Amino acid sequence: MKDRAGRRRARRFAIGTAVVVALAGMNGPWLYRFGTEKYHQYKINQPEYKAANGKWEIVEFPEEYRQNTIHAALLRTGKVLLVAGSGNNQDNSDAKQYDTRIWDPVKGTVKKVPTPTDLFCTGHTQLANGNLLIAGGTRRYEKLKGDVTKAGGLMVVHNENPDKPITLPAGTRFTGRENGKTFVSKDPVLVPRAKKVFDPATGAFVRNDPGLGRIYVEAQRSGSTYETGTEDNYRIQGLSGADARNTYGIAQKLALDKKDFQGIRDAFEFDPVAEKYIKVDPMHEARWYPTLTTLSDGKILSVSGLDEIGQLVPGKNEVYDPRTKEWTYTDKVRQFPTYPALFLTQNGKIFYSGANAGYGPDDVGRTPGVWDVETNKFTKVPGMSDANMLETANTVLLPPAQDEKYMVIGGGGVGESKLSSEKTRIADLKADDPKFVDGPSLEKGTRYPQASVLPDDSVLVSGGSQDYRGRGDSNILQARLYHPDTNAFERVADPLVGRNYHSGSILLPDGRLMFFGSDSLYADKANTKPGKFEQRVEIYTPPYLYRDARPDLSGGPQTIARGQSGTFTSRTASAVRKVRLIRPSASTHVTDVDQRSIALDFKADGDKLTVTVPEGKNLVQSGWYMMFVTDGEGTPSKAEWVRVP
Repeated sequence: MKDRAGRRRARRFAIGTAVVVALAGMNGPWLYRFGTEKYHQYKINQPEYKAANGKWEIVEFPEEYRQNTIHAALLRTGKVLLVAGSGNNQDNSDAKQYDTRIWDPVKGTVKKVPTPTDLFCTGHTQLANGNLLIAGGTRRYEKLKGDVTKAGGLMVVHNENPDKPITLPAGTRFTGRENGKTFVSKDPVLVPRAKKVFDPATGAFVRNDPGLGRIYVEAQRSGSTYETGTEDNYRIQGLSGADARNTYGIAQKLALDKKDFQGIRDAFEFDPVAEKYIKVDPMHEARWYPTLTTLSDGKILSVSGLDEIGQLVPGKNEVYDPRTKEWTYTDKVRQFPTYPALFLTQNGKIFYSGANAGYGPDDVGRTPGVWDVETNKFTKVPGMSDANMLETANTVLLPPAQDEKYMVIGGGGVGESKLSSEKTRIADLKADDPKFVDGPSLEKGTRYPQASVLPDDSVLVSGGSQDYRGRGDSNILQARLYHPDTNAFERVADPLVGRNYHSGSILLPDGRLMFFGSDSLYADKANTKPGKFEQRVEIYTPPYLYRDARPDLSGGPQTIARGQSGTFTSRTASAVRKVRLIRPSASTHVTDVDQRSIALDFKADGDKLTVTVPEGKNLVQSGWYMMFVTDGEGTPSKAEWVRVP
């Protein structure tokens, strides 16, 4: 790989020199154009340049199909699901206007899909049956301190009746026994019945521990006079008899301070064939900015997020069973910041890289390590450089997945910090004593970098911004191919569109990459002009698709079990050097825990290619994969879809 990369760099230098010499022999106007935009366009469209650097192209959907895409996932049909929800636009949220599109990158068609609720800042992951699980989203948008007109906050409702739960509807009024102020609930709340506690030695009844329900309340009227400064006990209007005696509210400070985003419990499976959302059992916890990741038994773990009152879910994690379509809590509690980067390892445990996308205390749940979900044991992985700059970092499982090496790319300080890191850090989980070591550096400190695994085992790292959400016109128009075998970056063609917050990338079945989104705070260096959401899609065609020919692949089985083999047809079977199963991406907020590329053993015989899927269920999770073959030049075939049951 090093020799090939060196030859390509030398080739690019020779091409550039030849062009300069040729231009020097032409007349004056050509010399004037040297270095101009016209010359740049001329250069990047030369066949030799594209063969060495690749090419970027912009795709603009017809106006009626454009949206603020926040989430994207490759479906087993080869189409791409693009989810906006309300698209970080409170007007859309208030109007209950939620958007989803399906884009066919082969036909170039776009389709609108009815969106059942606000899936803005949801979580998602691929399921074994080929559906996409989507859980969480937005109940209400944040309000900054100056925009809050009614005092509000958390009301904890107590139910001391051990015989029955109680449901309070939206609009329930709570009046303070000491302060006399009335607050109104914004949503219904189910308060479980009290739990009877008995003395373990004598069996005698000791007490009732009340059931607890959490609800967001706002003052009946606007103004600072309705703020409270201390805890109070609240009488619930509309209750009588035993319900009135057993049920009450307790609230701490209810104030006009900033109100964070609030999450929802709703969960859906998206069916890629029917192209519609199917509602399933809601989560126990409301979650905004959660991570969903597959466990060893095929169930899905849901972690972190802001709850229905805008507070970080306090380590109450839960699991979805795709067979029953129901959620259950895990036995133990562990807290992470929102959108934590969590990956299933080959020993069945969960690797947390430390990367995340935002909310949470700066001193809780931010240390990288390996988590045993069943026992709740957490083993730290040391050596992380720029450990205080892991927000908005990207994490990628380097190819092939068998090596179990993870790269953490860039990142920034907690919150709206101006700090950003140019570091990459690599952890080898197969080492006797795993730790992070620095990989090659980026040119600039980079928040929100995108990283996509390619069929030739390289990783494209692109975009991002130096400052928080592109502040100060700090988008980075650079792209690099990382080569794991040489631990080196190779600079390739620059993207045409800046990408920072709310952006992502997806590997397509034809070997190209799709980039979506970007949500800059400002559009100028002075930070005076509001930013505009980037609705254009961009396609990067890697250098390997500008070579003379590519391998072909067809005719094999659609299903291959772990440890089993399947035979495909390829006229170029004898030239194949690698076979890879690549799990389709589900990307948002620099988080894509589905992405992995698995090496397959293979044998060629004439025009037949027999491939064997590894046995490990944690390495090869059940589900649909793209299977690529790659020749000795690193040129991949188009993908064949294969299901691993």
